[in-house]
Amino acid sequence: MKVPVEVDGQDFVPEDRNEQENDAAQEADVNFDELDEEAMVEAAKRAGEAAAEEDLKADAERAREEAGDLLVKLAEAEEAVESAKKEASDATDRLTRLQADWENYRKRTAAERLAEKQRAAEKLVTALLPVLDDMERAADHAVTTNPDDENLMQFVAGVNAVHDKMVSILGKDGVEVIDPVGEAFDPLVHQAVGRVEDKEAFDETVAQVYQKGYAMGGKVIRAAMVTVTYGGPTRPAEE
Repeated sequence: MKVPVEVDGQDFVPEDRNEQENDAAQEADVNFDELDEEAMVEAAKRAGEAAAEEDLKADAERAREEAGDLLVKLAEAEEAVESAKKEASDATDRLTRLQADWENYRKRTAAERLAEKQRAAEKLVTALLPVLDDMERAADHAVTTNPDDENLMQFVAGVNAVHDKMVSILGKDGVEVIDPVGEAFDPLVHQAVGRVEDKEAFDETVAQVYQKGYAMGGKVIRAAMVTVTYGGPTRPAEE
């Protein structure tokens, strides 16, 4: 009688044991007719063990093949992960560079706009300086030639008031007047147009200002035209 046996989740009906033993005996070149019962049992065991060993070898081979396939798939998955990481890193680097470029562009354009504004303001102030010079010269000339003319002196006072108001307005935009009478001569700020001997004043002192200078935003936009003393004592060094 053949009894179904469950193998790997499926019902399997083995062949008759005698048939298996006979087949195994034949494979082992065993003649059951010449063996007694004990010998037949031993031969059947050996045949069964040989068949089981072959099955184990086949199972091991299949397991090795499956393991190889899994290793290949694992390597492919790892490669895909590394590729994705590299792409993400490259994208992050590009984004960082774009942000840095944008920030530099923003700062550069802001600086350019500020510089353009300063140049325009400087150009306007430079154009107004001769007007201030003319007002100063006219007032000085009137005071020198007709100091007793009250009407003229009132007019001079009005001119000086307009002059001072213009200077005040320019001062709000960072314009500074350079009027260095009695100060040490500075070739970076002053332009010497003559020398005057004065043994009482320190050497290299501004004696007279022919034309005032102006600075804007810490930058000299016109140097003061001055005369410089010589022949006096050396100015002591500043601490």
